[in-house]
Amino acid sequence: MQQLSEDHRNRIHAVFGACPLMPVIAIEHPDHVLPLCRALVEGGIRALEITLRTEHGLAAIELLRAALPDIWVGAGTVVTPAQYRAVESAGAQFVVTPGITEPLLEFGLTSSVPLLPGVATVSELMLGYNLGYREFKFFPAAVAGGPAALQAIAGPFPDASFCPTGGVRLDTAGDYLALDNVLGVGGTWLTPSEAVAAGEWPTISAIARDSLAALRRWA
Repeated sequence: MQQLSEDHRNRIHAVFGACPLMPVIAIEHPDHVLPLCRALVEGGIRALEITLRTEHGLAAIELLRAALPDIWVGAGTVVTPAQYRAVESAGAQFVVTPGITEPLLEFGLTSSVPLLPGVATVSELMLGYNLGYREFKFFPAAVAGGPAALQAIAGPFPDASFCPTGGVRLDTAGDYLALDNVLGVGGTWLTPSEAVAAGEWPTISAIARDSLAALRRWA
């Protein structure tokens, strides 16, 4: 049985080594892509998850890879191997899924782009673990047990680590980052829809900057 390469794992760690906060971004208008992401970068963010929740996701990834070559740009909400292939072609540097299927896990083993598979239960974790995956997205974190669940999972799986997303807020992010098995956290609080719709890019930068400052002790 093929196992995940060490290079894939190293690159996932490099993403979170660059920045412990991962904004989960749904692009509602193509004109928002560059000013929004530049505002996040201005605030100190160094890794961006551009989701496929809207029709603009693929084009946004391609644009950002050209415009922000020093920033990690990944694809989120990838749910099929066909989408995985599409984000590879768009230039995504990592892939995040909300859950797992065997076809996705197996595709991730052979892809040049590393996968952060989403899990909500130990049984799902074990499917990826048996193929060599050790880094996972924990989703939806708030309703799947929060920090207490990750503390419990660390017992039988001390070498597994996570990026919790889903219901994570600034006032709860530190509870996750304080855990040894948490690489970083993802959330939408960094890009409030009202500020994005109004084009309030300095506000976005300030939220990113203040969030990183508030969580620095755990980063």
